[in-house]
Amino acid sequence: MPQGTDQSHVVPGGTSIVPEKAQEMLPKSVEDAVPNKIHDTGATGKQSHATGDSKVPQTLQEAVPKKAEEVLPDKLHDTSSKVL
Repeated sequence: MPQGTDQSHVVPGGTSIVPEKAQEMLPKSVEDAVPNKIHDTGATGKQSHATGDSKVPQTLQEAVPKKAEEVLPDKLHDTSSKVL
């Protein structure tokens, strides 16, 4: 498990019901996974799974599930994890 960051990732002006000490101990990825209504980090939970070039618009990449991205040919949307 990643180590804590000794800081909270609540956005300025955001709110949180998570105790401050817990916020400081938790990794950012855990804080981002908590719904913003409980702990507002501003995270949307949307992400692209491209590991290389993509011809797919960013907003579409973020809207579809990982499996949908992976069925596209790597020439259009590279999701391979090849190290070059």
